[in-house]
Amino acid sequence: MPSFDIVSEVDTQELDNAINQARKEIATRFDLKNAKTEIIPEKDKITLVADDAAHLKALREIVVGRFSRRGVDLRNIEQDEPAISSVGHARQELKIKQGLEGDKAKEIIQAIKSQGFKVQSQLQDRQIRVTGKKKDELQAVIQFLRSRDFGVATNFKNFRE
Repeated sequence: MPSFDIVSEVDTQELDNAINQARKEIATRFDLKNAKTEIIPEKDKITLVADDAAHLKALREIVVGRFSRRGVDLRNIEQDEPAISSVGHARQELKIKQGLEGDKAKEIIQAIKSQGFKVQSQLQDRQIRVTGKKKDELQAVIQFLRSRDFGVATNFKNFRE
């Protein structure tokens, strides 16, 4: 029986490439020449550290711009409010959302069911498995999901016959 998976993932290699490009740009930018700025990548978040709020804003614009140029979907990057200390140091976290959360997954499954497609969809480990008898029906589901915006990036993989 043909099936495919609906996932919401960020390509970690593209994230790494974007961070490296941002670091190179920061080294050459005149307005950030003597500023102490730092990009700290972690497993599921990226921490931006700068001397003050203005440098943090410039740093965030560079990093987010590089993400968009590298094809990283910004709907999966959640920006926290910047934390600015009394001394002037500024810090901000960019959280990376991987996988479909419970509410978003249920919303996607309900949207598929409401259209009357002859497929079954079930949530499995932060991804949705869609199974149907006809390959054409599955392709119609993919086209329908691409036309809708659920607030998260939706990718399709493991299309099996």
